[in-house]
Order: sequence, then structure tokens, then C-alpha cells
Amino acid sequence: MQDQLDRALSEAEAAAGAVRTRAELEALKARLVGPNGSLTAVTKVMGTLSKEERPAAGKLLNAAKARAEALLAGLLSKVEEAELAAALGPEVDPTLPSPDAPAGVLHPLTRTRERVLATFRKLGFVVAEGPEVETEWHCFDALNTPADHPARDMQDTLYLPASFRSADAPRKGEEALLLRTHTSSVQVRTMLGRKPPLRIVAPGRCFRRDAVDATHSANFHQVEGLWVDRSVTLADLRGVLDFFVKETFGPDAETRLRPSFFPFTEPSFEMDIRSPDLGRLSGRWLEILGCGLVDPKVLEACGLDPAEWSGLAFGLGLERIAMLQHGIDDIRHFYANDLRFLRQLA
Repeated sequence: MQDQLDRALSEAEAAAGAVRTRAELEALKARLVGPNGSLTAVTKVMGTLSKEERPAAGKLLNAAKARAEALLAGLLSKVEEAELAAALGPEVDPTLPSPDAPAGVLHPLTRTRERVLATFRKLGFVVAEGPEVETEWHCFDALNTPADHPARDMQDTLYLPASFRSADAPRKGEEALLLRTHTSSVQVRTMLGRKPPLRIVAPGRCFRRDAVDATHSANFHQVEGLWVDRSVTLADLRGVLDFFVKETFGPDAETRLRPSFFPFTEPSFEMDIRSPDLGRLSGRWLEILGCGLVDPKVLEACGLDPAEWSGLAFGLGLERIAMLQHGIDDIRHFYANDLRFLRQLA
């Protein structure tokens, strides 16, 4: 029996060197310990042995089985390592830089802002900026907004605590500080700090106590425009905005002005556009911005003589422009940080 066991195991060990795959391992296992395997055939001899011979034969058989199990376990480990290596692919040097690091993209609102600013730069406008924390005077009083105007109510404007201080917005007396509700305050700061003629566009973030829904956000972005010079007229306003609309929405886009009211412009208008290239909104008149000629009281508040200077002003929402350009129906997508949405518009 010893010779038979040694022969079966020697044959299995010799064949083990050629095993590379799981199928080859299973074939060797069947030849060794399967129903018709060489080691199984030796086991069947136990039935022919006498009672005295069986203990010694059983001991030899158990030792052979342990040797066979160790052989098969070693081969299984070898095969599994080979399968894992094949799945992982070639060995990687971890000290090398990643060849496929994803590149970042600009946020859709950032790209929209840069396109809008580039359009107005073609007309000689320069970018001006101001603080997000503003005084009541810059945000309301200088813009001819009366003290009882609804926009100044606490349910519309985010006021800061009386103890709050800002180096960019020093108070005049007891006036309140607030988060600016529009970037028109940058127009005031520009007229106070520079002499006309001037043309500026003021992009920036604004804040209002709006209930958040598909078309409203408490945090949004505007671009305000201001042109102050001698003899600025409605024709100049219409020309600037027509140029902007055609650059943004295509040469077939149309515009119209509807009379409206803003405290800081007189006359005041809402501008609508109609374009054949706006998807499901094509062919419909859509409101996109407010505009008008600068009210003489605003010029006076900024130290300019209305008899000498006149101006035009307009304000547009970046989210509104981006939503129309890309067919977006919910403003909340811009602030959800969903990479699928952000990369889709890249």
C-alpha cells in the first residue's frame, strides 16, 4: 500500500508543475481524489485487509490524504493569485503621477458670467466690483429708494446685527448694514469714486429673503451695467442691449421694451426677448432684464450735475441667462453640487 500511495502522490506532484488555471487544477484533483482517482483506488483496498493490518494502513492513508490536501491547497492559492494578477493588469508604479486625473471645469454660472462680461467689453465697458455687505445708503438711499419702499422691509432684505462692523461699508450715523439686494450699489460707489465719462459692468452675488423654489433663490448673481456721459439717450440703451441679446442668443433674437418702474431709473423698462433657438421656449416673449435711464436724483446723490451728465443702467440675472441658454428649468440645480449636472454643461 505504501508503494501505491507514494506512486499516486508522486504522479500528482509531477503534474502539479504544469497547473496554471482553475480548470487544470480541477482535472488534477479528479485524477487524484475523484471517484476514480488514484488515491481513491488505494483507499478501496482497506476493505480487503485484516483487522490487524487496518490500523497501520489507515495511518499511512491519512498521511497520504494530508499530503494530497496540502498539495491541492497550495495549487489553489497559486491559481487564485494568478487570477487576481490577471484582473489587476500590469504592475503599477505608485510613485508615478496618475495619467488620467480628471480635469476640473468651470461652474455654469462662472462661464455665463465670463461670456456676458466679454460681450460688454466689446462695447468699452470695464468690470467694477463692490462689497457684498452694504450700507442702507449705498443700497437704497443713493438709489432713490424711499424709506417706506417694500424692498427695504425685513421680510425682503437681510439686515445684519447692529453690532456688526465692516471695513468696506462704514456706517453713516445709525444706518443699518445689510447683505446687498442688487449690485446697483456698485454703480453708486463707482460714480462717487470716478468722474464721468464711464462705462462699467458690475457682476456679483446678491441676497434676498426669497422662498427657494424652481425660479427663486435667496442667493443669486447679477450683472449691473452703467454708462454715464454727456447726452446718453434711450437709443444708446437700446443699442447696447440689442447687441448683448444678439451676441448671447443669436442673430435672430428679437427684443422689446415694456414700460415699468424702478426707483433709480426714469424712464424704466423691462426687456423681453424672443428667439427661435431656445428649445421649448422658442418663439415666446421672455422677460430677461430691467433697464432705463439713470434718474437725475441718483446722479445728484453721487455728486453729478444732471444738467451736464446723463446715463443708462441695466441689470440682469446670471441664473436667468444660463437657464435660457441651456434649457434648465430649476434654479436649484446650480447650487446642488451634483457633478453629473455640472459636467453635463461643461
